[in-house]
Amino acid sequence: MHLGEFLFLLQGLKWTVILSAIAFVLGGVGGLAVALLRTSGVPLLERVTAGYISLFQGTPLLMQLFVVYYGLALVGIRLNPWAAVSVGFTLHASAYLGEIWRGSIEAVPRGQTEASNALSLGYVSRMRDVVLPQAIRISLPATIGFLVQLIKGTSLASIVGFTELARAGNIVSNQIFQPLLVFGIVGILYFLMCWPLSLFGAHLERRFATPAR
Repeated sequence: MHLGEFLFLLQGLKWTVILSAIAFVLGGVGGLAVALLRTSGVPLLERVTAGYISLFQGTPLLMQLFVVYYGLALVGIRLNPWAAVSVGFTLHASAYLGEIWRGSIEAVPRGQTEASNALSLGYVSRMRDVVLPQAIRISLPATIGFLVQLIKGTSLASIVGFTELARAGNIVSNQIFQPLLVFGIVGILYFLMCWPLSLFGAHLERRFATPAR
């Protein structure tokens, strides 16, 4: 493998990181909205968001990307590959993060909410100052675990022609006919991205599982 081909892989790595960051940040915003609606106590909103979560958790990510890119084109909404994968991964992330954070919100001891009500705190103040800070702490290990899965899931973006790390590897492999070498390097690059995050998530899980003294 020549330097130019390796740099092409690094270019794919760059787009993998950017796509993961966009999906995680925008999906996090959407996921927070989903989690708050899911725990709002309003039956209609809870049913709608439960259906939203079930839709994305019950269908393959590959199919979701396929529908966003090709399905929307059938109704006149044409997205380029970059926009399509950004929308698809953001929707996917919002559903999963919404469910993770919904569980974390409900894991906050009920006494905290009751104490907030006793102090006459409004909904916004109760969530911002009491519930969400504790829920974030509870959710961190699972959130980081999902981020790792999201990074690896970006390899499916090639279904719509988006050139991320895995597709860049496939292109280089087809040029130099050394698939073991190329995908070995691709695997190492994925490992270098995901392994530190996995270690950090495991560290947080152990730390938060230890009773405070």
